[in-house]
Amino acid sequence: MIAESGDHGPVTYTSSNERRATNSISVFFPCYNEQENVARTVKQAFAVLEKLNADFEVIIVDDGSSDRTGQIADEIAASNSSVKVVHHRNNLGYGAALQSGFKEAAMQLVFYTDGDGQFDISEMPPLLPLMEKYDIVTCYRLNRRDNLLRKINGFCWTKLVCLLFGLKVRDIDCAFKLYKRKIFDNIKISSTGALIDTEILARAVRKGYSLTQKGVHHYPRTAGEQTGANFRVIFRAFKELLRLRRKIRDDT
Repeated sequence: MIAESGDHGPVTYTSSNERRATNSISVFFPCYNEQENVARTVKQAFAVLEKLNADFEVIIVDDGSSDRTGQIADEIAASNSSVKVVHHRNNLGYGAALQSGFKEAAMQLVFYTDGDGQFDISEMPPLLPLMEKYDIVTCYRLNRRDNLLRKINGFCWTKLVCLLFGLKVRDIDCAFKLYKRKIFDNIKISSTGALIDTEILARAVRKGYSLTQKGVHHYPRTAGEQTGANFRVIFRAFKELLRLRRKIRDDT
């Protein structure tokens, strides 16, 4: 299945009555200019998912890539009915890519990690038993393989977010998270940028959903370029942070 999102934000493609209520999992990868990584990442996902006793699907969200990411994703989907692709005509931002992945997910559980290959998806199955007790597993990076500036920024950002929203999370933006899909039928998400993880966790906790944490290994990027730590993205995130805090407070 190949879906497309418009210029002004993601579109919902899957209605609630189409979602399965059985033992099942949706796995998706937000991608922007990941032509060297996307095929390898999806291949690794299938190697893990095919060993699970569960229905599964893989979703690739191409967030307006200017390289061949979208074309490669379409080729993968054309050869495998378990793969779906969502295209954004333009680059809408990381949060918009996650929104599209959550909206497209059709299974009982939904897991995402970035399409850059910095995490090992074989560390996902040990998270599944935790979902018998919790609604969310939010992971934290062990031996984070980024430069010192990114590590400092990540630490300070997590501390600030936890202070403002009353969260107790070790690594707010770690891109290795598992959710019960029903959460996204009961919370509204507006962030299209770097604030997306903060908004989801803050709204979910306020709704009474439970979470736990688990460490996962982090690996150096082997291809492509990181985009999340540029000044424009950071400035936008700080600008939106207090606005989000007011919005969540007003919504409850």
